[in-house]
Amino acid sequence: MSPAAAGFVSMGYRFKKLTQYIRGWMNYFGISEYYRPIPELDHWLRRRVRMCYWKQWRLCRTKVRNLLSIGVSLKAAISVGMSRKGPWHQARTLATQAGMTNQWLKKQGLISIKELWINIHYPATAR
Repeated sequence: MSPAAAGFVSMGYRFKKLTQYIRGWMNYFGISEYYRPIPELDHWLRRRVRMCYWKQWRLCRTKVRNLLSIGVSLKAAISVGMSRKGPWHQARTLATQAGMTNQWLKKQGLISIKELWINIHYPATAR
């Protein structure tokens, strides 16, 4: 039985499948010279991953504890962690973005669509 069939998907498995999908997508669509939607897709993907973390944490005390562990101030962590707004909204709050930075997400295993596009169109040998 795959993890997806069990109902719970770990972030490691999610990043693995997401990496496979993004690399395949970039190999197909990456030849396009049109750059304009790339940063927007990258931003949407990071927000979606932040939302997945937010939903995985579930309880208010878990949200506050995890926000504190990634460097968010106590006041911001409590106000965001106790909020009743939905995970999509919370993924865009300043506290969530300040804790789950782009560098932090990269360390967790998220690859950047923008970086892949740049590497395809401007290889390191040409720079």
